[in-house]
Amino acid sequence: MAISNTRKLLLLPGDGIGPEVVREVKKIIEWLNKNKSLDFKIEEELIGGASIDAHKIPITDEVFYKSLECDAVILGACGGPKWDKLEFSKKPERALLKLRKELKLFANLRPAICFEQLVDSSTLKPEIVSGLDIMIVRELTGGIYFGEPRGIEPIKNNERKGINTHTYTTAEIKRIAKVAFDLAKKRKNKVTSCEKSNVMEAGVLWREEVQDLKDKEFKNVELEHMLADNCAMQLLRNPKQFDVILADNLFGDMLSDEAAMLTGSLGLLPSASLGSKDKNGKLRSLYEPVHGSAPDIAGKNIANPIATILSLSMALRYSLDLDKEADLLDQAVQKVLNDGLRTKDIVSKGKKEVTTSQMGDAIISKLN
Repeated sequence: MAISNTRKLLLLPGDGIGPEVVREVKKIIEWLNKNKSLDFKIEEELIGGASIDAHKIPITDEVFYKSLECDAVILGACGGPKWDKLEFSKKPERALLKLRKELKLFANLRPAICFEQLVDSSTLKPEIVSGLDIMIVRELTGGIYFGEPRGIEPIKNNERKGINTHTYTTAEIKRIAKVAFDLAKKRKNKVTSCEKSNVMEAGVLWREEVQDLKDKEFKNVELEHMLADNCAMQLLRNPKQFDVILADNLFGDMLSDEAAMLTGSLGLLPSASLGSKDKNGKLRSLYEPVHGSAPDIAGKNIANPIATILSLSMALRYSLDLDKEADLLDQAVQKVLNDGLRTKDIVSKGKKEVTTSQMGDAIISKLN
């Protein structure tokens, strides 16, 4: 039976390779509308450096309000050396931080999956990464990135002092921990919670509150506590010991980038930033590739669009209740990799190198 209700998707291509990879996502959305009787309404707006060039600010109020009204936001990338000399509060990346904070997107989900076809692309030995499937759950609106006081201030002897405050509350910790435990129940039923309770009081609180939630509401989920620096080491030593890794904003940022590189390329990994459901059951959400704007290859049609395409798959699954379509898209990506097609970042001997647009077209051919 055809689904008739219109779903609004806001595409924010952004900077660098963002417009190139989002273009491939737009082609897939149009294919879904045509071939799966879906009714996606697409709007495309400026963000980041592109918005600064056009409007003097990283995100306009108009674009922000559109993000509030849509069913999912899909972002390309923000930033680049062109805007590096702007003051901190006006840099392109502030648009992304504003969206995360104002949309209350407190949970960042970053899967780190090593595709069997790309095991040799990882810098680690095949037996270490083969079959790798980790989900990192990062708290996104608290911690040292948002804590007050913050800033740079003068001190004596013509020196300056930089200040950032790391702070978490019980509610913030338990809210993100619940997401991790719920995900683990659908996977291998194990959560590894990471902090620095050996040197940070906020880390002690994190450990205690995560344990308390487990004891009261998730007795059947295995919970392991691990210091964040040890987790970084273990990700290189034995990454397959992990299922769901739970971490705060700072450590989650670092650990998820490290886990991403276990898979061979940042160009393969999607992410989802989720908020709470509103009174109508609508989930505020933003989806983006883990990679950045890669200005050195922008405009060359060589960027890997798979991470952004898989971000669309996550949107179909988590925000739009379209699991079958998400499965179809995931399978199409797998089939293209099975055929030996590779963008420049993951090409190897005996494989065929394709452009950004050719990779998108190949995935659509598998959907057909």
